[in-house]
Amino acid sequence: MLSLLQRHILKECFAKKGEAVHRRVFHVFYRSKKIRRKDAINTITKCLERLIDKGFLVGFGTRTTQKWFIREVKITRRGIKHWIEWIESRQAKLPF
Repeated sequence: MLSLLQRHILKECFAKKGEAVHRRVFHVFYRSKKIRRKDAINTITKCLERLIDKGFLVGFGTRTTQKWFIREVKITRRGIKHWIEWIESRQAKLPF
């Protein structure tokens, strides 16, 4: 089960298959919500790390021994497959 932010991230990456997506694109998710900028950045970073750990995304950036500095992400085949399965489960099936 994915959170709303994780689904938003997968949706944006799926829309630009084959291209790396800059992390600033994901800040739109928090634009209408009243949340501090620093908290939004931390939440997005944690979500990106979790999606990378699950194998849905590949991160591009710098990694130190203690921290990730993720600049861009790209969706993997596993992420595409998971997104398509989730979309198909949400669509209504019409009886004929």
